[in-house]
Amino acid sequence: MTVACPKCRTRLRVPDEKVSLDGTRFRCPKCNTVLLVRKRVKRAEEIQKNLVLVCHSDEEVRETAGSILTENGFRVIYASDGVDAMVKAMKELPEIVVIDVALPKIYGFEVCKRIKERKETAGIKVLLIASIYDRSRYRRPPQSLYGADEYVEEPALKEELLEKIRIMREGKTEKEPSIPDLPPLEKTETAAPPTVEAPSRQEYAEVPEEKTTEEVDKEIERARRLARTVVSDIYLYNPQKVLDSIKDGNFHETFKNQLSEGLKLYNLRIPPEVRQKGDFFNEEIEKFIQNKREEQGI
Repeated sequence: MTVACPKCRTRLRVPDEKVSLDGTRFRCPKCNTVLLVRKRVKRAEEIQKNLVLVCHSDEEVRETAGSILTENGFRVIYASDGVDAMVKAMKELPEIVVIDVALPKIYGFEVCKRIKERKETAGIKVLLIASIYDRSRYRRPPQSLYGADEYVEEPALKEELLEKIRIMREGKTEKEPSIPDLPPLEKTETAAPPTVEAPSRQEYAEVPEEKTTEEVDKEIERARRLARTVVSDIYLYNPQKVLDSIKDGNFHETFKNQLSEGLKLYNLRIPPEVRQKGDFFNEEIEKFIQNKREEQGI
């Protein structure tokens, strides 16, 4: 296939066999711009009524949403990351895309923006699943969220999914929703430590079962997703400031307070044994910065 460099417009010939399903990065030999080249996909010719694309990295959330939709007469297809979501949106042309804001590979809000910018997919209705860790910040109307037609907070997905789809189908726009006060955190009383008797010779310490690789991978993905949630929250509300700080090389200094708050939450929610396996929080932050640098040609 032949592709054009978006910066210098040099045309490059790329062998099809070198392009993976998720896309492959190439560097322009003239200006050194990094290009992400994807295989061409055979697309549907028109929007597919009653077809819903559910995009979320958490299998349980995908299955919950899928069950609700299939029980109500919808056909459902799934994606677990942003690249897969974009490919399936272009290929299948679903009537509705339900997408998590903090998807891996390509953030959900960026997929939403690309869907709405492309002529062939602009008619797709997009429901953005808000994964904001501080829900009190989420006061913007849906149309300000990168073209999403509606949004729903993840804890309310099960109860509000069908109603949100009905609103999008009817072309109605809800008034800017008021955000209910969050319930107070439950206080956990610390009980006095129980008296432990010394075991007899016949008693043996119970050895905890080792977690399977799949369980470990899920815990790591949960940690990474929380980190992506933090950085997506920062970007959603400060897009230009984020891009300027990345260009100037001072992202961490500019958003020091927000990152500190996010890290505290990360340390609170992610068990120590998972955090010991890697610095997933900062890895996701750095990955986000690098992706933005490449997009901006910095």
